[in-house]
Amino acid sequence: MRIAVIGSGYVGLVTGTGLAEIGNDVICTDVDASRIALLNEGKVPIFEPGLQPLLERNVEASRLQFTTDTAEAVRASEIIFIAVGTPPGEDGSADLRHVLGAAGEIGDAMQESKVVVTKSTVPVGTARLVRDVIESRTQHPVHLASNPEFLKEGAAVDDFMKPDRIVLGVDSDVARDALTELFAPFLRTGNPILVMDLPSAELTKYAANSMLATRISFMNAMSSLCERTGADIDAVRAGVGSDPRIGSSFLFPGVGYGGSCFPKDVQALIRSSRELGLDPMILEAVEAVNAAQKRMLLERVVARFGEDLSGHTFALWGLSFKPNTDDMREAPSLVTIEGLLERGASVRAHDPAAIEEARRILGDRVEFEPDNYEVLEGADALLIHTEWLPYRRPDFERIRSLLRRPLIFDGRNIFPLERMEALGFEYQSVGRPPISTADPRHPSLPEHE
Repeated sequence: MRIAVIGSGYVGLVTGTGLAEIGNDVICTDVDASRIALLNEGKVPIFEPGLQPLLERNVEASRLQFTTDTAEAVRASEIIFIAVGTPPGEDGSADLRHVLGAAGEIGDAMQESKVVVTKSTVPVGTARLVRDVIESRTQHPVHLASNPEFLKEGAAVDDFMKPDRIVLGVDSDVARDALTELFAPFLRTGNPILVMDLPSAELTKYAANSMLATRISFMNAMSSLCERTGADIDAVRAGVGSDPRIGSSFLFPGVGYGGSCFPKDVQALIRSSRELGLDPMILEAVEAVNAAQKRMLLERVVARFGEDLSGHTFALWGLSFKPNTDDMREAPSLVTIEGLLERGASVRAHDPAAIEEARRILGDRVEFEPDNYEVLEGADALLIHTEWLPYRRPDFERIRSLLRRPLIFDGRNIFPLERMEALGFEYQSVGRPPISTADPRHPSLPEHE
């Protein structure tokens, strides 16, 4: 099939490359000429495991092309995906300017009937707006569909190539038949294609992400309760997650969720609910818990060292909002770093993928090191924000020798309590009992040094 994907960002690039991989002819477009030039050189402008070789293979096979000429891509294609950004506005609502702009370009270029699919995350009713824009620009029939993406950053290629389900909102048999044929090769193992009306498909994406965000915030709220009662969140999580009605996914406590999806989608659903006269009290609580959780490590540092952190240096492991991505959008590390800097502290940080993005955001206010042990030299404590695999089995003796004292604030619970106690570290994690050092070489700090 001949496919156009408008928008060559994260979702559009994974979508276009994945569709080319199963034999379709795909043209990806973007208004950013520098991005298209980079892609035409075979270079992927985002960090996503597995995407680079997939892109190279399909470009070499001439199944995947990149261009800034959206009109030509529309004319050459049967099915057109809109995968442009929908950034949140100041009021939390999704900004649809790029989506509707793409719709206008499609309408202007159409010379025959097309199937147009919104892949971007959009509020309920957007497909109707897209239809109105296209039909105002052309006399040719347009068949609308909504195909929300469920891609996890860091695992997006596997999620696209091996989906657990595909959701299709359609307004006609033409759209349904074209898209079920397109996606059939991805579901040979029997996972379902769920066909529904357009509003239901649009809401499904927001509902799914908001439910996952709710699970995270709920467990973070439980972790605070564990700390007050002496319970262990790991035991609570195991007990709760073993219930088949609940399951164990997205029940890990931590320093809060970030990224491009959960914060934006929760805010957009809150905004939509208010516009419809509903009280989004659950979602507002989810957002409030997450905002508080992002300040957790900062507050623990302040409680340990005092409000004035002048003269102190802190080492950070992990900058991206999750492992296997360089995405810094809404990353909890930014909250911690800004709070430390405001209080006069020096910050040194490492991340396997996100250093350049963090440097773009933070400039020279933070010292970035290419080696995770280099940031520890003379630091007062290590703060862990992202559970990258290289951090999970570190050289603890080397950590001890480099830090001023063996003090770790772990925002992802990556180390076992028993081991940290045996090694003599002072260790604070999330929802678990704190460990005080008994090492005479590094006596525990008083409440404020």
